[in-house]
Amino acid sequence: MKIKDITNFLEDLAPLKLQESYDNAGLILGDKNAEVSAALVTLDVTEAIVDEAIKRNAVLIIAHHPIVFSGLKKITGKNYIERTLIKAIKHDVAIYAAHTNLDSITGGVNGKICEKLGLENCKILQPAGGLLKKLVTFVPVDHANKVREAVFAAGAGQIGNYDSCSFNAHGQGTFRGSDTTNPFVGKKGEQHYENEIRVETIFPDYLQGKVINALVQAHPYEEVAYDIYSLDNKFDQIGAGMIGTLPKEKSETAFLRQLKKTFNTKIIRHTALLDKKVKKIAVCGGSGSFLLNQAIASGADFFVTGDFKYHQFFDAENKIVIADIGHFESEQFTKELFYELLTKKFPKFAIHLSEVNSNPVFYF
Repeated sequence: MKIKDITNFLEDLAPLKLQESYDNAGLILGDKNAEVSAALVTLDVTEAIVDEAIKRNAVLIIAHHPIVFSGLKKITGKNYIERTLIKAIKHDVAIYAAHTNLDSITGGVNGKICEKLGLENCKILQPAGGLLKKLVTFVPVDHANKVREAVFAAGAGQIGNYDSCSFNAHGQGTFRGSDTTNPFVGKKGEQHYENEIRVETIFPDYLQGKVINALVQAHPYEEVAYDIYSLDNKFDQIGAGMIGTLPKEKSETAFLRQLKKTFNTKIIRHTALLDKKVKKIAVCGGSGSFLLNQAIASGADFFVTGDFKYHQFFDAENKIVIADIGHFESEQFTKELFYELLTKKFPKFAIHLSEVNSNPVFYF
């Protein structure tokens, strides 16, 4: 197996186009065509984790956090990033990261948090905008079904829990081919009128190449007429954070105890308790303070995340309980997520869970 076989699979699940502008997800170090027989999954990449990969004969490290966020002008070993890269290069260990792109999908980091908390009816807290496009094409009546099925198979036509969604309208198309053409219907050099179906469907923009290729391959015409429109609609399958409900409501202190046990944390920083039952929970792995207003607007009783600053706690305004469980603690199950996804797809491939605790924060 090659490294690209694994990374292509991960990027089909969490396309790199979904990462934030500041991020650096993808293959950070290594040759995508290199052979790989084992991989180590982890939250972070440090020297100790590279040592662990070497010990386990894993020539690929799959991490959540990219070890390189900004450009490096020199690699001299002056800090842990440079030392880690030097060690990985010396031992031919490749490094791959799936970060904010993995945060953004329903089955990603936040989905795993919801699963650990036993939340039900989960959905994206802040759906992404500007990701949807509409395809409009024109097909001879007898070939419309074939074209629709092809673009659906490429990922078009998904609306929430429905698939194969399209709108179709009958009309008449006209064209005249030049002497160099070989028209599917009609004769070259003659005006032709054809009964056609206008097919409309939507798709996420990161699938555009795949969808258009499927359209062209399935369409009978030499020259395929189609339009692409950008949409402002929110895409509820992609976005930041998630929200769900507990199977049964519980007290605030009982839910805090659940958080401490589930995430194995010694301390939770939280805002004042509101003396009410807890049912609706908003979550965001890592640094989620930017979602506080969205969590309040959603009617959540608790917002579980990490990295809240002192003054940001005031913004709860007694409308929600902020529970800051820590950055590492909120994302610790990401390596478990990697393991589950990869072992299901590649059951005979060796996937190792890192045993190194990379949390740089300690509590006394």
